[in-house]
Amino acid sequence: MAKLTEKLSGEAKDNIKILPRYEINCDMGEGYGPWKMGPDAEIMPYIDTANIACGGHAGDPKIMRETVRLAKKYNVRVGSHPGLPDKLGFGRRQWKLAPEDVYNEVVYQTGALKGFLEAEGLPLSYIKPHGELFFYIERDEEIMRAVLRAAKVFKVPVKAAKNKHYEEVAAEEGVEFIQEFYPDLSYSPEGNLVKIMAGPNATKTPELIQQTVLRAGLKDEVVDTEDVVLNLKFESSPFTVCLHSDMPNALDNVKFARIAIDEINKAKGYTLREAVSE
Repeated sequence: MAKLTEKLSGEAKDNIKILPRYEINCDMGEGYGPWKMGPDAEIMPYIDTANIACGGHAGDPKIMRETVRLAKKYNVRVGSHPGLPDKLGFGRRQWKLAPEDVYNEVVYQTGALKGFLEAEGLPLSYIKPHGELFFYIERDEEIMRAVLRAAKVFKVPVKAAKNKHYEEVAAEEGVEFIQEFYPDLSYSPEGNLVKIMAGPNATKTPELIQQTVLRAGLKDEVVDTEDVVLNLKFESSPFTVCLHSDMPNALDNVKFARIAIDEINKAKGYTLREAVSE
């Protein structure tokens, strides 16, 4: 029997209200100036929602505008992807900030992206914190509440990993909470995400990602770093799969995950996302 941890024991009921089906989201627009990060143009046709960097850990006005227009071309919904203001560390180094400073950063970065969305006639769909900000939120409830207060300004949900405590605090703050699954990262025995690290064991193959997504969607479980099967407890709630565009196999990861997501949606009676041609 799959092990159920306290971290993963929430209900993810907001997913049922918000998500039209099982979906894929991907971090996008994470370059800066002339430097490009992931293959955004190639990935965009395969995903449902794009988490667009908005000037903190990555991104700039030109890249934000181009990425928003690319999302519009492929009918992809957009959320902001605010991060710590640390481009040198790509938002993955630990910083200590006051909750008010975190609130200001999320409002500032999301507001910048929202301007480009409005210019293209698109809505802001959610806020999804990036990298170390994600882990900071999980360590510190004051930081968590600061991000949720920022989301209330824009009247949108927050998107993050499955987390019972986060779900409860979001409900207290009156913010909807989309909970997602991460097939290109690993889960600890406690149900926590393991940070992206360098080295030969950091990168999962596209084939393994496809298998991991299928297992999560059809069996509601994932294997942790100690080869123990964990119960994800999404149950009847659909979820969105997060993939990282800065992974070496990013494009193939998304393609193989798309096959798995479509198979899950077919098996569970959801409509498939309509492909958008060039």
